[in-house]
Parts: sequence; C-alpha cells; structure tokens
Amino acid sequence: MLVWLAEYLTQYFSAFNVVSYLTFRAIISLLTALSFSLWLGPKLIRHLQRKQIGQVVRNDGPESHFSKRGTPTMGGIMILAGIFVATLLWGDLTNHYVLVMLFVLGAFGLIGYVDDYRKVIRKDPKGLIARWKYFWQSAAALVVAIYLYWQGQPDGHVLVVPFFKDVMPQLGLLFIALAYFTIVGSSNAVNLTDGLDGLAIVPTVLVAAAFALVAYLSGNVNFAQYLHIPYLPGVGEMVVVCTAMVGAGLGFLWFNTYPAQVFMGDVGSLALGAGLGAMAVLTRQEFLLVIMGGIFVIETLSVILQVGSYKLRKKRIFRMAPIHHHFELKGWPEPRVIVRFWIISICLVLLGLATLKVR
Repeated sequence: MLVWLAEYLTQYFSAFNVVSYLTFRAIISLLTALSFSLWLGPKLIRHLQRKQIGQVVRNDGPESHFSKRGTPTMGGIMILAGIFVATLLWGDLTNHYVLVMLFVLGAFGLIGYVDDYRKVIRKDPKGLIARWKYFWQSAAALVVAIYLYWQGQPDGHVLVVPFFKDVMPQLGLLFIALAYFTIVGSSNAVNLTDGLDGLAIVPTVLVAAAFALVAYLSGNVNFAQYLHIPYLPGVGEMVVVCTAMVGAGLGFLWFNTYPAQVFMGDVGSLALGAGLGAMAVLTRQEFLLVIMGGIFVIETLSVILQVGSYKLRKKRIFRMAPIHHHFELKGWPEPRVIVRFWIISICLVLLGLATLKVR
C-alpha cells in the first residue's frame, strides 16, 4: 500500500522515489516483519497462557520433552501476522506473484489453525482428521497450480535441472502435478521437522533468504541470461515476501530459541512449508528447494523409511522418527541436535546457491 502512496508523493517530494527500489523495500520489509513479530510476541504468548493453549507432548518421546508440556503453541500466528503486515505495506499488491504467495500462506495457515484448534483447545488428540487435512491442502495447492499454469509465461512451465544450463524441458500439463506435489510436500516436510526448539524456523529463514536472491536474479533479464535461469518478469517483487518471511521468522526465533517460550504449531509449520514450496514453483527452482531444504527432506525420508520398515519387516531403522528424535534418544542434548542441524542447513543452502553458477 505504501508503494502506491510513495508513487503519488514522488511528484511533490523526489525523496519518496527511494520506495520504488526493490532492494530498499526488501530490507524495510524484513525490518518491519521483525519489529512487528517482536512487538506481538509477548502479547500473543500471554494470551496463549491465559487461554491455556499449551503444547501436547507424546508419552513415548524423549523424557527431556516432558517439561515442554503446557508451553504455549500456535505461535505461527505471530509469524504469519508479521509477513502479512510487511508485505501489505511494502509489496506491490497488483503483482500476481505476491498475491499467490499471500494466498498460499493464508490458506495453509488456516488449515494449520484448525488442526491446532482441535488439538489444544478442543482437546482432540487427532486434531484435524488426516484425510481432511490432506484434502484441504490438496485443494489449495491445486488452485495455485492451475492458476499458474493458466497464467504461464514462456519460461513459466520449464523444469530447471541443476548443473545443466541447456536442460530445461517444457512440462506442459505436468507442471500442475509438479507444483501440487512441491507445495503439499514442502508443507508437510516442514511440519515434520518442527519438533525441537528453533529446529524448523532457522532452515526456513535460510531457505527463504536464498529464494529472495533467486527471485531477484530471475526477475532481472541480465542476471537471468548470465546464469542461464528462466527470466520471469515481475517475479522480483516476490523478494518483499521472502524477506518478510525472514524477518518474521527471526522475530519468532527470539521467543522460540532453546528453551522455547512458544512453539509455532501447525498454523506456522504448514504455512511456512507451503510458502517455501510456492517460492520454488514461482521461480521454477523445485530441484533447488530439494537441495537447500535438505534438512526437511531428510526428516521426511526418516519418517517414510521408519514406517515402511516397520510395516514390511516389523523392525525400526531409527530409535524414533523423525530423525532428530533418534539423535536425542542416542544421548545428544537437544541444543546440540538443533545447532548441528542448523550447520547442515547453512551448508546445503550455500551448495544450492552454488548450483546457479556451476552449469
């Protein structure tokens, strides 16, 4: 909204022209989301404590988690509020990339909210029934996939393969399937990773920051041609949403760092995961998400392997899945697991960014 106001005021005061610069708005968006999250955090935590909206802990989990019972959850509301406030203030709301991102974050956030509401307020341990959760996730993802296919640009339906500059096959209708699985899969992967204090939010912030750079490069014809990535006019505006996610995520980390004062809940993890998936789809960098979000991939694979092995062989591969619990049960203190996963995430994000040049 402030973009339109600044455009009007520029005719009277040329200093307002600075708002037209994407880099300026990206930085201000990050700081706005961070500040808003830090302001809202204590108020939200007190509200959740008054309403006794606390975390439910599995009885078969690590004993160190028993002390977490009752810790306020649904802190993802703080993250989403920060993202929306910053984007609405500093983003171009006529840009369809921005609108798609807001729709994805809002839709998946609502699904997560309903799940959390059933678990912690209505005391239903199952939350939103799995088939209904998947149904609504699928519906939201398909709406986005079909819309993007219909709005497709010349390079909007290609598949970018890392390390190969000339391998960009046109997907056609397969684009819808790829977009759907990327958004839904990423949403559930981040949800599975959200099991320790700060474990999910830091990789999310790192990947979002990397996609801010990718979006900026993809929206600039010179950089896109130089790096042999699709040139997508207008996608650069998505940088404002990406940096808002970084700022809101850092604000949440202030309260979520070990020992956590609040957990994000499904309202945060489902929305942020879907947001990362949408970033990958909009920039045509689905493979890049797999590399940079490797922590989420590993966590998801550990669950798949554990369930598959138990059903087929009646034996478990890990002491407990997702894999971060396996290391806890091996005796690693929770902070050690968290920081080591952060280090791996930093390395994977840098590796992913390196693939943009190594072609």
